[in-house]
Amino acid sequence: MNWRWQIAQAAEIRWWKNYLRSKTPEDYLRQKEAYWQRVLRKLELPIKPSDLLLDAGCGPAGIFIHFRENPVDAVDPLLEQYAAQLPHFQPSAYPNTRFIAQPLEQWIPERKYDYVFCLNAINHVADLQKSLDHVCAALKPDGQLIISVDAHNYSFFKFVFQQIPGDILHPHQYDLREYKQMILKRGFELKQESCLKQNFFFNYYILVLQATSNHF
Repeated sequence: MNWRWQIAQAAEIRWWKNYLRSKTPEDYLRQKEAYWQRVLRKLELPIKPSDLLLDAGCGPAGIFIHFRENPVDAVDPLLEQYAAQLPHFQPSAYPNTRFIAQPLEQWIPERKYDYVFCLNAINHVADLQKSLDHVCAALKPDGQLIISVDAHNYSFFKFVFQQIPGDILHPHQYDLREYKQMILKRGFELKQESCLKQNFFFNYYILVLQATSNHF
């Protein structure tokens, strides 16, 4: 694992502990559930209770908290730390979710999914290309990939952040066009693109992509 990723992972757990320190588990999970409901209303995905879902890079309160009826696999390298240090993450509360404590670049999917969610996670990984390979390969032939990412607005600042870790939580620094190219070349068609949040350096986008016959 590269040094930027190791630093980012250590910073990630510290960030979560600081962020959640003043939030009760009940309040935080209620707010997070409301957030996921808003996102899903925007996307209008026809997800059935029987659909098999992947929450790739799930964090302590990923979209798995919303899909309590669906079979879900939730993958994240920090799951054991979350369970030990954050009362907000209680795996036993989600009996239909199988939690897998592995980095995405090391995780090999054992089955194919109808929907793969990778939300605010792909630019946290150590090996971006290998992680995308695994996430994309996890879909069924007609499956959909829903991915969100902070994307640079300005080439100058993108270059600066690539040289100097000014955004310590995100080892990878790209713009939206570059992220889309990385996914589309793996055999996907872009179905939806929404900007969920605007900031000076980055905008936060969510993309819905349909797997095509030549996806891998």
